[in-house]
Order: sequence, then structure tokens, then C-alpha cells
Amino acid sequence: MKLGAFSVSLSVKDIRVSKQFYETLGFSVFAGGLDKNYLIMKNGDALVGLF
Repeated sequence: MKLGAFSVSLSVKDIRVSKQFYETLGFSVFAGGLDKNYLIMKNGDALVGLF
């Protein structure tokens, strides 16, 4: 069964710590920015929004 694209949005306590955590899992910043107080990170078809 193919699920296709997957995304989730998370309200996080410390966006910088969360960014580092997801980078260790192979995600990279796709959109947003720390200066905008949100990040969308991508790993293949998976997207994680950090707010």
C-alpha cells in the first residue's frame, strides 16, 4: 500500500532543538525560517512543520 506524501505539523517548545533533531533523521529545511518562527522540513515525500 502506497500512502503517498505525508506531512505533520507540530507545536514545539524549542524550534532550534527540534530542527537539529530532525536534521539528524535526514530532514532538511524546505521552507520557512527561524526568523519567521516556523520551519517546514522535508525528507523524501515526508514533510514536518515545526511551529
